[in-house]
Amino acid sequence: MKIVCLFLAMFLCASCVHQGGQSAGTVDSLSLTVTKRYLNLPVSQQVERSEMQFLLNGKTERTFAIRLAANPEYWTFCDISPFMGQTLTIRYSDNAGGLREIYQGDTINGQSGLYRERHRPQFHFTTRRGWNNDPNGLVYYDGEYHLFYQHNPYEREWENMHWGHAVSRDLVHWEELPVALYPDTLGMMFSGSAVVDFDNTSGFGATGQPPMVAAYTAASPAGQVQCIAYSLDKGRTWAKYSGNPVIDSGSEWNTHDTRDPKVFRHAASGQWVMVLNECDGHSIYTSPNLLRWTYRSHVTGFWECPDLFELPVNNNPVDTRWVLYGASASYMIGAFDGNTFTPQQGKYCYTSGALYAAQTLNDTPDGRRIQIGWGRIQQPGMPFNMMMLLPTELTLSTTPNGIRLFSYPVKEVDNLQEEGIQRRLLSVEAANELLKSYPNAGSLRIKTTFQLSHATSAGLKLDGQDIINYDLNFNRLNGNFYSPPEMTSMALTADILIDLTSIEVFIDGGAFSYAMERTPLNTTGFRFWSSHPIEVKNLEIYPMKSIWK
Repeated sequence: MKIVCLFLAMFLCASCVHQGGQSAGTVDSLSLTVTKRYLNLPVSQQVERSEMQFLLNGKTERTFAIRLAANPEYWTFCDISPFMGQTLTIRYSDNAGGLREIYQGDTINGQSGLYRERHRPQFHFTTRRGWNNDPNGLVYYDGEYHLFYQHNPYEREWENMHWGHAVSRDLVHWEELPVALYPDTLGMMFSGSAVVDFDNTSGFGATGQPPMVAAYTAASPAGQVQCIAYSLDKGRTWAKYSGNPVIDSGSEWNTHDTRDPKVFRHAASGQWVMVLNECDGHSIYTSPNLLRWTYRSHVTGFWECPDLFELPVNNNPVDTRWVLYGASASYMIGAFDGNTFTPQQGKYCYTSGALYAAQTLNDTPDGRRIQIGWGRIQQPGMPFNMMMLLPTELTLSTTPNGIRLFSYPVKEVDNLQEEGIQRRLLSVEAANELLKSYPNAGSLRIKTTFQLSHATSAGLKLDGQDIINYDLNFNRLNGNFYSPPEMTSMALTADILIDLTSIEVFIDGGAFSYAMERTPLNTTGFRFWSSHPIEVKNLEIYPMKSIWK
C-alpha cells in the first residue's frame, strides 16, 4: 500500500533546544549543541504538515515533513546520538511555537509509560512512535531474526518512509533498534528485502564477516528505482552502495510502478534471484553478485510486495513446489528453474482481512518458511499506528481441492500462554458460562471446535463483534467463501488470538485465516450462538503474556 509522494522526503533526525541545547536564532530557526540522545518532537494531527530541515555546518543533512505543534496531541522522537557534540540548526517553515517546544533528552517523551499505553498491543510488534506498514528485510543471522519495516518516525500517518528495525531471538519478543535506512536524494525508502551474503559475492564483506545486504526501492516523483545497502555489524549500521540504483526506473516496462524487490539465493542455479513488482505482475531478475541484475521473465496478475519460495508438499522433502505470492495474499503454485516461474495451479488465497504485504524470512535456522504480515489495524488515540501480525509458518498440504497453502502461528507463540482451562463436550450454555470468567477479554488465546449438527449457521461473538460467523448453507465464513478440507464436515475448528486492538483467527489448522480490528459494539462479552443447538466439542482458554519488558 504505497502512496506516491508529492515531494521528496530525505533524511531525518537530530538536535534540540530545551534540556541541554544552547538555543539561538529567529522564530523559524534554532541552533543548538547536541548533548543528549533523543530529540523529542511535539505533534498534532490538527495542524498541517510543513517542511523541517536539519543543517550541519551549513549543509542540509535531512529534510522531512512534520505536523509540529505548540499544543501537541502526542510526541515523536529521533535518535540524534550520531551528532553528539556538534552544532545543528533546525529550520521549520511554519508554527514557530511548535519549534520552541522541541527538546532533547536521554529518554523519549512518554518513556515511563512505554508499552503500557491503553491501546498498546501486548503480543504483537508495534513501533514505539510513529507509523509502520510493510515488513521489510526479514532475515535470520547469528541468533537474531531481523524485522525491518516501512516507518514514518514523525507522526501516526503515512509519510517520510524510512526502514525501521527490530530484532528478536524467539520471533515473539522484539527489541526496537534505531532507524536502519533514511530517505536520500534518490527518494524515500520503500519496501524491499535482506539477505546474508555468506560467500561475499558482493565484495562488501571482510574476512569472517559476511555482509548483510538489503535490496530496496527508492521512490521519488521522478520514479522508483532499486538500490542496495549493506551492513557489517549485524544490521546496526548501514552504508548505501555508491553505484545505486542497480535497476533503473521502468527499465523493462516503462512504468512508474516498479518496486518491492524480494531477493534470495537460488542454490540450484548458484545465483541471486530478485522478484520485483512491475507493471501488471512480478518480474524475475538474476545476479551473480547482488549488484549487476539481468531481467529474465515476468508473470502477470499480481500487485506489490512479491515473494517466491519453495515448500515441500505434506512435509515430503522430495516432493516440492514453488509458491509465487503477492501483497493481497493471492498465490500461484508452480515450478521455478532459476529464471522462469511456470504456474501450475492458482490463483488462490488462504487469508483475508487486515493482512497485507506479508514477507517470508530468509535463512531460517530450521528451514521453516516463516511469514510476517502488516496488520492494517488502527491503534486509536496512540502516538503510534498500525502493527505487525503474528509470525506464521507456511506449509503446503494436499486437500480434496488440490495442493493448498496453509498458515498457522509459529510454535514460539505457545510460550506466551499462561496456565489456562480446557473443557470438552460442552453445551452452548455451559461454554458461555465458562467464558463469563473473562469479562474484559484482555489478551487471550481461545481454541475451540464446535459441531454444527442441524444448525445452518453458528459462531462466536465478543462484545457484539463476530469473531466467527459460519454460514454452512452458503459456505461463508465471516463473509468469505470457505469449504472445509473435509468437505462434508459439520465441525469447525478455530484458534483465536485476541490482543487489545486485534483479533487473528486460524481455521481448521490454518486452511484459512483472517485478521481484523477489535471493534466492540457493546459490553456483552463472549457468546457462542447458533441457529439450532450445537455442541462445543472442545474449549481451551489461555491468558497471554505481554512481550514487553
